[in-house]
Amino acid sequence: MIAKNRYENMSYVKCGDSGLYLPKLCLGIWNNFGKAYPYENSREMILTAFNLGINHIDAANNYGPPPGSAEEVLGEVLKRDLKGYRDELVITTKAGYEMWDGPYGNWGSRKSLMASLDQSLKRMQLDYVDIFYHHRRDEHTPLEETMGALADMVRQGKALYVGVSNYNAEDTRKASRMLKDMGVKLLIHQPRYNMFCRIPEQGLFDVLKQEGIGSVAFCPLEQGLLTTKYIAGIPKGSRADNQNCPFLNGEDITAEVLDKVIQLNELAKERGQSLPQMALAWDVREDGVTSVLLGASRKEQIIENVKMLENQKFTADELARIDEILG
Repeated sequence: MIAKNRYENMSYVKCGDSGLYLPKLCLGIWNNFGKAYPYENSREMILTAFNLGINHIDAANNYGPPPGSAEEVLGEVLKRDLKGYRDELVITTKAGYEMWDGPYGNWGSRKSLMASLDQSLKRMQLDYVDIFYHHRRDEHTPLEETMGALADMVRQGKALYVGVSNYNAEDTRKASRMLKDMGVKLLIHQPRYNMFCRIPEQGLFDVLKQEGIGSVAFCPLEQGLLTTKYIAGIPKGSRADNQNCPFLNGEDITAEVLDKVIQLNELAKERGQSLPQMALAWDVREDGVTSVLLGASRKEQIIENVKMLENQKFTADELARIDEILG
């Protein structure tokens, strides 16, 4: 059942200087949406998000596990449950990390990107995506080739907009101006950004403002570190318990880090929020990002995190206190 009041409580923000509005929260299907997980749980999360006004769903060619299966699951939900709502949805995908064997299943060549988008469209059972991202800069491929492929995707009608992810400030500026010369707008950048990872503040955000580019932050909760999950130790089965997790492991959760998490949690309580809600609100504060990517393993997490919209403002004292805690 699709909620008729789904747009009443969500906030929507213009993406850079384009005409596209994005919800302040979007649903990322990086983890927990592949065929290794129960289909009904993935379906419930996607529909719960949509019913809460989250009409932006973010995928990538290699999301799973196994790679590609998250897009297949999304495609089934779009076909079975959201077929009549395609024009209300912003569906995005990416390519640039390893997907298939051989020299063309990775990085940023025209060959790789064009083939990847075609494969993604088949898996999601779509004619086009709203945004296609190059997932990471490829130093072995001329930037002109990569941007030319993105521009042609727009011209072919396979993507309405294009973006980049994990690009540094200077390459983002170059990419934006190359695309502009080709008559195509670089709509959006997807950086890793949260209270513990503030690298985009070192030049990238300045470029985005100058070029009129929007942004959507991934890992806004730093793989669960900006929750209370690890305060009492590392739970079995968590990402930090997985030695193969590339972004978070037990060695990252030091006494110093936990002390910061505990202090941030106390501030969140004073604000009447959970720590994840405060962390998400901090990302979209003034001079922050356009939107943040929610990761979830069950629908209740989505429902709880959307409540951050009830308290998005920070006082100057609160922001100063956060900076002091983070050191």
